[in-house]
Amino acid sequence: MSPITLRRLDQLSQALLLLWAGAALGFGLFMAPVFFRELPSRDVTGRIAGLIIERLDWAAWFAFGIAGLSWGGRWVAEVEEDLIGPIRLWSAGLLVALLMCLASSFIVTPKVHEIRARINAPIESLAPDHANRVAYNKAHGLSRNFFFLRILLAVGLAATVGLLPRGGKVPDQV
Repeated sequence: MSPITLRRLDQLSQALLLLWAGAALGFGLFMAPVFFRELPSRDVTGRIAGLIIERLDWAAWFAFGIAGLSWGGRWVAEVEEDLIGPIRLWSAGLLVALLMCLASSFIVTPKVHEIRARINAPIESLAPDHANRVAYNKAHGLSRNFFFLRILLAVGLAATVGLLPRGGKVPDQV
């Protein structure tokens, strides 16, 4: 890939990662608390928030997947130069983010749905030490942690994608 193409991919990756991080952060910090405060039932609120999180999970796949295009051609070029270099380190962060997307989309979210289907009642109606409520709280906590860690990774990857080597000088104006 030419340096100009890599620069454009870097800019696209940066924009998508920041867009996703902004949407996720906006939901996690601003919308979700309002939903839980204003809607009449925590169960209904949780279902609505869950639907939004599922869509954000799929958007994360897209954002991190497109960001992967920024390092595809560079990975092979770095093999000849360094054992561990900036591209490999950046790729490790991207791989962690994609693994979190995988775990969230195909392990944690289905587990939350399974627990909700098994309960067939509002979560808050169960005793705090009820096995289903404990399992739900664990799965929900893991989902929340994955969500916020992906936001941090998206911001970090977006901040550093422009620092990846491009294999030559790129004019400032394209």
